Amino acid sequence: MSDFMSSFWSFYITLLTVGGILACAVLLKAMSSKRAPAGTKPELHGHVWDEDLREYNNPLPRWWMWLFYITIVFALAYLLLYPGLGNFGGYLGWSARDTYQDEVKTATQSYAGIYDKYLNGELVAMAGDADARAIGQRLFLNACAQCHGSDGGGARGFPNLTDKDWLYGGDVQSIKTSITEGRNGIMPGLGPQLGTESVSQVALYALSLSGFPIDSIQRAKGHDTFVTYCAACHGADGKGNPALGAPNLTDKTWLHGGSTAKVVETITNGRQSHMPAHKSLFDEAKINLLTAYVYGLSHDVQAIPAQTANGTQ
Repeated sequence: MSDFMSSFWSFYITLLTVGGILACAVLLKAMSSKRAPAGTKPELHGHVWDEDLREYNNPLPRWWMWLFYITIVFALAYLLLYPGLGNFGGYLGWSARDTYQDEVKTATQSYAGIYDKYLNGELVAMAGDADARAIGQRLFLNACAQCHGSDGGGARGFPNLTDKDWLYGGDVQSIKTSITEGRNGIMPGLGPQLGTESVSQVALYALSLSGFPIDSIQRAKGHDTFVTYCAACHGADGKGNPALGAPNLTDKTWLHGGSTAKVVETITNGRQSHMPAHKSLFDEAKINLLTAYVYGLSHDVQAIPAQTANGTQ
């Protein structure tokens, strides 16, 4: 909490929390201190339900009142022992973050023997190793399937990892870099610069690169705009640039949709895609296993020689 809270907000939360608890105690005391004289009939509040169910101003039962007092004492004791009052960490020094880190450390030590042999292994060989693929698949399902799907097939806006189309390169080292460091893909919106007519023309030209039929006049109109505004990233031939993550426009793979309307939308408004870095989540061995598994999704692992993880026969 102290990582993102100023001292003012810490004080504000502490005051609000303690004040709320004490206000409950004061209200409870006020509502239970005045009792009707013996023999006095309770007053009707005027609320009636189901014809004969009436609300009277009877005092709370004593056992119920003391139960409320016990919960107030418990709340104050808890806030003294555990975090809950702004930056105050509690006298026991307990921390959810420390507990999590301790659990991760314990798990790392317990399973170190399983992953150690994959720390320096040859990545392509791992893709052909059944045990490595099994572990890599579990890592993938935990960390990657939310975006790319459990089978790696992707979805609109999330790349398909089972084909041969790779924005940043499909070799094993490029895949490892993507997983380790993450990627940020940005397609600037050109709508304000080009205008509606030119956007439509360049969209049709881009579609024609992948076989979409258009006439020569439409193609000529879009070509000049493409060369001026798009070729710097996608190349003069539209085959893309893995160094920039610029897609190949000559195939039939469209990350955000390949209809005319979707391509016009992409050119007009631009696109932003983010692949988070996993180097803080996984150690080197796990990244190696995940890389090998992802590599194997788009390659024939049966054709990879049967090698152990360290690359020996």
